[in-house]
Amino acid sequence: MIRAYRFLILIGIVSLFADMSYEGARSISGAYLATLGVSAFLLGLFLGLGEFLSYAVRIFSGYLADRFSIHWHLTFLGYFLILSIPLISFANSWELVILLLIIERLGKALRTPARDAIISLATSKIGFGKAFGIHEALDQIGAIAGPLIISLVLFVGFGYRESFSILLIPTVIALIFLYFAKMEFREEVQKEAKAGISLHSYMLFTFFSVSGLASFQLIAFHAEVNRLMSPGMIPFAYSLAMAVDALAAIATGRIFDKFGFKSLILIPLLTPVSVALSFSYNIFAGIMLFGAVIGMHESIMRAGLAEITPAQKRASAYGAFNAIVGLGFFISGISFGFLYGQPELMILFSVLCELIALLFLKKTT
Repeated sequence: MIRAYRFLILIGIVSLFADMSYEGARSISGAYLATLGVSAFLLGLFLGLGEFLSYAVRIFSGYLADRFSIHWHLTFLGYFLILSIPLISFANSWELVILLLIIERLGKALRTPARDAIISLATSKIGFGKAFGIHEALDQIGAIAGPLIISLVLFVGFGYRESFSILLIPTVIALIFLYFAKMEFREEVQKEAKAGISLHSYMLFTFFSVSGLASFQLIAFHAEVNRLMSPGMIPFAYSLAMAVDALAAIATGRIFDKFGFKSLILIPLLTPVSVALSFSYNIFAGIMLFGAVIGMHESIMRAGLAEITPAQKRASAYGAFNAIVGLGFFISGISFGFLYGQPELMILFSVLCELIALLFLKKTT
């Protein structure tokens, strides 16, 4: 078990520095694109499409990982493509910026199903909820540090381009730690998958719960357009949200190991509140709650899938699961982008999605 913890810490450090890079970029990408003249609808369309393509590709990368046992090959390639982030500093159009953001998302598509399967295979004795909670917490340290670094760069007088270029450093460090994580990996004897739980209902619950969640890029766009926050405050607020994410991941991960799938009810209950606060009442509180919901998505939803999926099919399951998540983000991006400026309709859409999610969660449990 000690070796499993060592591996978990190392792969968590990889995610820490990777998140420092791409979450730092995500903290300013919406605001940066706004300065390049992108409308709310185009922002939602193309970033939503990027997320959808990212998650859709995971069906194939997860299948390939299981079929040919190339989990580590895909993991290394996926992390390597994060190098597209610092290249944004050389982009001279919003189209090229979006293309580079999509390339990074495709890299995440290649690595995520394989990496999550690797984590589940190495940490089953720890407990899936605890393992994914710890991984997400370490992951979010980077998600906190990245936006803070970007915020500092902006506060001292540099621009968005310089902010993107500095993210080369954590990307290279992530690749170095990934090598050490591979050296520490050992597969554990796996628990039997839980019987009697509907994977189909679980996937539908996932889809509707994600569809009702507005992205941070759109929240940042809202803050920039309405001058609700200064350019430097937007990534700072995002970093605080990622701190909430980390705490929520650890707490709900332990809750999941104790109470199982019933703990997932927190997601559809809190998501509409995040949307309402972000676009109508208190944007800062909305961003904090957004962080909590994301922490639950990244910990207990991943843990739940590991519980109900056989080890030899786990990367494929994570690929399909993530494709469903991507489709949800695509619907979210299009819907909230189209409804932007009408907060009552945005809230109503979120509530309807989460009510449907609750129905499928009931069938799952």
